[in-house]
Amino acid sequence: MQLRLKYLISGVVVLLLILLGGICVHQHTHFNRNTSINGVPVGGLTAQQAYTKVKNTKRANKVYLNGRLISQGNATPSGITSKDRGKFDRALKKQATFFPSSKRQNIAIWTPESKGDPQLLASKMVAVNRLQQMNRGRRAPVDAYAVLEHGKVKLVAAKAGTQYDQDALMKQFDNQAANGTIRLTTQRKQPLSTQSSTVQNEKKQLQKLVGRSVQYKVENKTYHFTTADVISKATYRDGKYHFDTSKVSAKINQINKSQATLGRAFKFKTHDGKVITTNRKGTYGWKISDQRAGQTLAQALADGKKEVRADHDIYGIGYTTRGTGYGVTSNDGIGGTYAELSIADQHAWFYRDGKCVFDADVVTGANTPEEETPKGVWYIMYQQSPSILRGKNSDGSDYASKVQYWSQFTNSGCGFHDASWRKNWSKTAYLNGNNVATGGSHGCANMHPSDAGTAYHALQVGEPVIVY
Repeated sequence: MQLRLKYLISGVVVLLLILLGGICVHQHTHFNRNTSINGVPVGGLTAQQAYTKVKNTKRANKVYLNGRLISQGNATPSGITSKDRGKFDRALKKQATFFPSSKRQNIAIWTPESKGDPQLLASKMVAVNRLQQMNRGRRAPVDAYAVLEHGKVKLVAAKAGTQYDQDALMKQFDNQAANGTIRLTTQRKQPLSTQSSTVQNEKKQLQKLVGRSVQYKVENKTYHFTTADVISKATYRDGKYHFDTSKVSAKINQINKSQATLGRAFKFKTHDGKVITTNRKGTYGWKISDQRAGQTLAQALADGKKEVRADHDIYGIGYTTRGTGYGVTSNDGIGGTYAELSIADQHAWFYRDGKCVFDADVVTGANTPEEETPKGVWYIMYQQSPSILRGKNSDGSDYASKVQYWSQFTNSGCGFHDASWRKNWSKTAYLNGNNVATGGSHGCANMHPSDAGTAYHALQVGEPVIVY
């Protein structure tokens, strides 16, 4: 009895092993029942059978969106050739399971021709256009985000929208593109939540700014700024900080009042030792842009720098908007290299490093509001040798005068130049109307041809010109 039972058990085991072996062989030589290739069902087929079926099945070139046909092209061959035969073996091996599986899956086997198929590309564009039409009037979702405000970092919750997700739809399309028939379904576009890794990283990056400080060097003075002094609001998006630094304006304005030279009157000691106060109308000087300074300081805080300089935050007016005279602190900001032009004396002095290197008589603009040489502190905008001066005479006619040396110092076109046509070089010539030969100039400082070259080389671009 025991022997018969033993033989029975052994027989059952053998049968099970044979059955399992058969199942194993079948599973490794046939596709699972719910498997498709390029949208063609191949369940239960061998690799060769699947290859033959897919190769001989034409592409329908149809696209459905939410079950509705939106694009239909002409049926085309599958594009599968003998070169693709090995792909079916690999697909079979990849999907094989020990036991039969009912898992539904579609395997894409691409061909070079199908990837660039004009019908496929046109169908994709149809799907994009249809989704865009469906999204008209729908509300876009708003991602959650982190923000630094009032010295604290907080998270702002997301707002759901009603728009459909175009990126998700295109991903569906690409995943099914090898199929002859593509079936797409819309889904709502979901915003980032406060718990997303992106928003949590924003929070982490903004936290780094809290409690930091930086020194701001303006010429020979240093100012202390904290995050609270600089940043009104900050966000961190796409790997970059975005700053609202309007809060810094008040402190930058204080620095400008204390140090900036643009648009202010200068205390100036003339050639004869007399101290005068210039007017505020000149273009020489610099100021700090509160917007540039705010971004410089905020970025310095983000980078963990201990000190930054104001050099790149200054601005000016006139020919250059970069500012002039920054870093010059002697002589009330004018320094030791400048040109001095006295209208009353009809004379000019040229200084280099505090020493007068040349002086000469000049004839300035005619003594009328339209032609007079403007008073103020200007700067040498540019120099040109030779040059042609162009403009209009008081009667409206045009003039074009050739000169050998030209150094412009006002936006209106006033400068130092030789005047070979001038006949009257007296100290009162400028009072005799605007006759270019015997009266005042159109505003320039006319110089004897014998003096103009020396004066030209005594000047340099950017140096101040004090006219009084």
